[in-house]
Amino acid sequence: MNKKRLKMLLLLIAIFSIDFAMSNAQTETSNEEFDAKIDKFYQVLWTAKENYLEDIDTDKLVTEAIKAALEKLDPHSIYLPPQKMQTENERFAGSFEGIGVQFQVIEDTINIISAIAGGPSEKLGITSGDKIVRIDGQSAIKMDNDTIQSRLRGKKGTVVNVQILRSGEPELLSFDIVRDKIPLYSVDASFIIDSTDIGYLSINRFMQTTHREFLDSMKKLSDLGMKKLILDLRGNPGGYLNQAFLLADEFIKNGNMIVYTKGRKPTFDENHYSRPGGRYENLPLIVLIDAGSASASEIMAGAIQDLDRGLVVGVTSFGKGLVQRQYDLPDKSGFRITIAQYFTPSGRNIQRPYKDKDKYRSMEGWFDLKEGMNINHELDESRIKNIDSMPPIFKTSGGRNVLGGGGITPDYIAKYDTITKFGRNVRAKNIYFLFARAYLDKNEKVFNSIYKPDFKKFLREFEITDDMMEDFKELGKSKGLEWDDESYKTDEKYLKLTIKANIARSVWGNNESIATFLPLIKQVTKAIELFPEATEIANLGSN
Repeated sequence: MNKKRLKMLLLLIAIFSIDFAMSNAQTETSNEEFDAKIDKFYQVLWTAKENYLEDIDTDKLVTEAIKAALEKLDPHSIYLPPQKMQTENERFAGSFEGIGVQFQVIEDTINIISAIAGGPSEKLGITSGDKIVRIDGQSAIKMDNDTIQSRLRGKKGTVVNVQILRSGEPELLSFDIVRDKIPLYSVDASFIIDSTDIGYLSINRFMQTTHREFLDSMKKLSDLGMKKLILDLRGNPGGYLNQAFLLADEFIKNGNMIVYTKGRKPTFDENHYSRPGGRYENLPLIVLIDAGSASASEIMAGAIQDLDRGLVVGVTSFGKGLVQRQYDLPDKSGFRITIAQYFTPSGRNIQRPYKDKDKYRSMEGWFDLKEGMNINHELDESRIKNIDSMPPIFKTSGGRNVLGGGGITPDYIAKYDTITKFGRNVRAKNIYFLFARAYLDKNEKVFNSIYKPDFKKFLREFEITDDMMEDFKELGKSKGLEWDDESYKTDEKYLKLTIKANIARSVWGNNESIATFLPLIKQVTKAIELFPEATEIANLGSN
């Protein structure tokens, strides 16, 4: 590393030096003091490079210094090495270049979960249950996920050869796959819940294409007769703030504050108001959240709750109220730093305390509330665990109490049902997927003739029989599962519906898999019951 490049990188480190960056500093750092800090870093590292006992990897040293400096700020200001930077950019840009498959490594072998619709693998006939055993002539057995992705992904137009083991085929199948741009979707599922007029739409993150995907899905649901909507943001870690704003704006009447941000520098202060023309301003709405819902998800849920636009159901969200901006570095790495805090319409900053970052990441300070209705957020200390004092109270536009101090607290607390340790072991060993594939390999022709043209027939009529469960039991034992009859009785409904959902995923896709499993999702079944309250709070009249 030459002197010019080292000094440039040290300048970047100096930006994040503790004396300069800590937000509680009361005085501005002068240019002279700032230059002195740069020279201090430069002198130490250059001297070490020249005189240390052994050769020094200055790239690594500078990287570690940047990471250590950012670590002193907050849990969400981070350094992104080049590979991570590329992956993150792809996640939120909405596409990547590769062969277009979703896979899972099971027992050291790459199992295709599904081929992405319209991608090069699907066009060649690669399908769920196929196993990739060789990539460009090299064994793919025991490859880790990072290596697999690096081998399968690549520039559009380049070719990769994969050899596939397929059930019923006596020899390996060889495919030359021309890589292409593969879309990534933030809408996981969208469908009308069977025998209702309720639409269900799940969003896994807020990326550049989310608003467009949302509108496309909502149009299809409306065409199918949707009269109400459950918007599922459980497990959604956030993403682009503007995409959360655009989604909320579709539901909120003109002129309302949706979210605002405040930073140390006024240039980072923003106010986002709803605009005229929201397509779904009169649609009864319930938003689902959980402890995995963060950032942009909390902006969306907080706006709906604060403006009394609908109900929020589930468990308290993560509590991330900090806004990051991403910056690129010359070596294709990058970093994110917190530039502002965001606030919901009522003035809530939902950020949990993060001074102790380990406690923050382990969810300390997260509001664990008792199950049940809490539309007016009438709380006493006996209802809240894990915190030292009562949270601050804010008011919705209609005068309801809502809680600040950490995350979005739902209007109805609906916790996850738990399964036994036995059920968790079944899941951990991927027995569901393996059984679904084994069942279809044996029965696919008959199954497809009866059910494939009509998913609703499958949903309503297909049952997991006792004979199938005996086969499931034997498969589990062959994979080292210790069968427990007592726990099986407790988990039976969960086990059977999970098997059915895995069959649905192999035959149709993720949308149908989620639709199949929906009766076991307590937050959804509770939300279905709560639409009268959601409609009343939003002053939408009967619907």
